[in-house]
Amino acid sequence: MSQRRIIEVLEQFQKARLQFVQSIADLASRPENVEQLQNAEVLRLLRPLAMDVNPSIQQTAALAVGHLADQGLAQAVVKEDILPHLVQSMASQNKFYKKAASFVLRAVAQHSPELSQAVVGCGGVDALVLCLEGFDPRVKEEAARALGCIARHNASLSQSVVDAGAARLLVLCLLEPEMELKRIAASTICDICKHTPKQAQAVVDAGAIAPLARLALSRDAKLKRQVFSTLSSISKHSASLAEMVVEAEIFPAAVALLRDPDESVRKKVATLMQEVVKHSLQLSEVIVNFGALGPVIDYLAGCRGVLRLPAIMMLGYLATHSESLAMAVIHSKGVSRLALCLSEESEQKIKAATVWSIGQIGQHTPAHAEAVATANLLPKLLQLYMDASSSEELQVQSQTALKSILPKCTCLSALEPLLYDAPSNILKLVLCQFSKVLPHDSQARRLFVTNGGLKKVQEIEAESDSALKEHINAINNCFPEEIVRYYSPNYPDVLLQQLENHQPV
Repeated sequence: MSQRRIIEVLEQFQKARLQFVQSIADLASRPENVEQLQNAEVLRLLRPLAMDVNPSIQQTAALAVGHLADQGLAQAVVKEDILPHLVQSMASQNKFYKKAASFVLRAVAQHSPELSQAVVGCGGVDALVLCLEGFDPRVKEEAARALGCIARHNASLSQSVVDAGAARLLVLCLLEPEMELKRIAASTICDICKHTPKQAQAVVDAGAIAPLARLALSRDAKLKRQVFSTLSSISKHSASLAEMVVEAEIFPAAVALLRDPDESVRKKVATLMQEVVKHSLQLSEVIVNFGALGPVIDYLAGCRGVLRLPAIMMLGYLATHSESLAMAVIHSKGVSRLALCLSEESEQKIKAATVWSIGQIGQHTPAHAEAVATANLLPKLLQLYMDASSSEELQVQSQTALKSILPKCTCLSALEPLLYDAPSNILKLVLCQFSKVLPHDSQARRLFVTNGGLKKVQEIEAESDSALKEHINAINNCFPEEIVRYYSPNYPDVLLQQLENHQPV
């Protein structure tokens, strides 16, 4: 009778423990309960239950700990020294426990580099990599998520994931049939390779590019977004890595995806192109030869805000590399599209990027500068430069663009409006162009007088030995002395003085 009673009491105790951890796991999943659970010091109660001999109690206790860490008690989980036991038990426990323990490690690591380092310090990365070697896809998914949370914080943590041998196993996850596992694996690979060229190279050496390139053709929008993010993170580091991505024949299929129904996919594709073309003339020519320019400019027309940013930057990088690529952007109506972006967007960062790209296009030759000038962009650039409400970055980019375009601009009709508002540092560049063109163009000289340009030049105050004064003198020398005197500000006073001094015959 006593033995039966003992068994009943033990069973009741086991049921009570299980009911307790199940209840705590349920309560911990809701944010509004976390503070009260913390005040009740529930983690101290869960710690021994996470080491319970009953697997179901262990797993549910780990799940409760994970929910609490996920809701902001990660630091408390570390202080209660729960992680080392979880990690130590992962190798010998079943798939349910491994999944729950991986969830705890992810919930802790996601919050900060310091908490991620705590996971690394207790051997969490090795345990998670071991989970990737198993067969259960759900365990692999949770382990890959946790590794991504660790790697994303900084290069040091990312290197710890690489050193544990995760890259090769994550690439194998890309080949698994489960769609969610493919997405998570691609995301974690992105988190690893985004920091340094060394880590990107480790991912490439593990064979990531070929399966990623194949998955870019998937019908699943979420997977495509992640794949292109990962390829961008690889490509951004160096020309050699970008070349490997291009050699995987991701193009021209990627160009067609600039018209994908999912706007995030379109942005990720544009970002990949931006990261590829920024490296070299050769890579830029490859992308242009795949017919990317037209679709990129069409993409700019069909989106707004930050979605435009990678395409704007891509056009600027293309134009940077050569006169011919800059002219290709012009012929594809890129300048007029950038002008619309400048007028339609209000965010300073996007305006600054647009101004930078315009500067890269117009800096090469008079023909390039004329394309910018005839789009009426020079007054706009000056306005942005002088506007006190413009951000420092926007002002700097506007000034830089003006200083690179104006020395090439020979379209005097576009330069004339700048005579009235430009500060001396910009005005000097404008007058320099007039002084170069007017001596050789009689029609331009006539228009300069009739449009009021010569009169405005006479009103400019400049120090006698300054570059500004030299340009004014050079302009005045293009006209008869009588005309110059006529448009001088003090000419009426001179005439009146002559009248006073005149003696009738």
